[in-house]
Amino acid sequence: MKITFYLYNAFVIEWENKKIAIDPGALFAYYFSFASLIPKSEWPDISHIFVTHGDPDHYWHADRLAKASGAPVILNESMLKQVNGEKLFLGPRSKGLAFDTPFEKYHTLGVNESIEVDGMTISGLEAQHGPLKLQAGPFKKTLFPGPEERTGWGSIGYEIRYKKRTIVNLADTKLLPNAWKHLQSPDVLMLPIGGRSVENTMDEDEALQAVELIKPKVVIPMHYDCPMLFSRKGNPANDLRFKILVESMGIHCEILGKGESLNL
Repeated sequence: MKITFYLYNAFVIEWENKKIAIDPGALFAYYFSFASLIPKSEWPDISHIFVTHGDPDHYWHADRLAKASGAPVILNESMLKQVNGEKLFLGPRSKGLAFDTPFEKYHTLGVNESIEVDGMTISGLEAQHGPLKLQAGPFKKTLFPGPEERTGWGSIGYEIRYKKRTIVNLADTKLLPNAWKHLQSPDVLMLPIGGRSVENTMDEDEALQAVELIKPKVVIPMHYDCPMLFSRKGNPANDLRFKILVESMGIHCEILGKGESLNL
């Protein structure tokens, strides 16, 4: 298994005959660039696309990647609506909650539901996106998730099981120990640690509590030090401190930079 990280929660996982993309989003308006996080050179070979929610840094290029690869998209059932008799998804680049985009191949599931896809058992995990605090110079704005707001729409984490190995990706979420207590010793746990200042996810200390609860074999921290608006590190975290504290539990922690890979 080869796992490559592309910032935020964007991963490419090469797993036997599968090449999985998680959250094919865009650079979140850093100097007004919405470039793809996952390089376009990877797109044609992707076999499955997982989307954790509808924010642009996670979803912006999902339809384009699906078209380039022919891969099915796996996402929360709340990302799909019946519109005038047609099944349409939340538009990756549409304003607000516009359901206007078709996907040719897709699988939907809800929290605490499981589906079988091409030999994989995929379970939906509860994820709770927190409010997102944005600042550009003296201007501040907080975006609150809600029934009429796009921020965090469709939030879901995934447990992916395939041939005796398990990957858990918790997505952008606050700490939810009661929802994750059934998760025990996955091979890989991907979880956010950058919520201290932005508050939309767990911070380092909350993520440590999740690690202690889930007891994975390998931890990969994500969604921190992300380029955001006019900042190179819009949600800073001390990943070295996090690594030291995780490894004090006897659990390996792998810090990956942009484009760096881990082979397991």
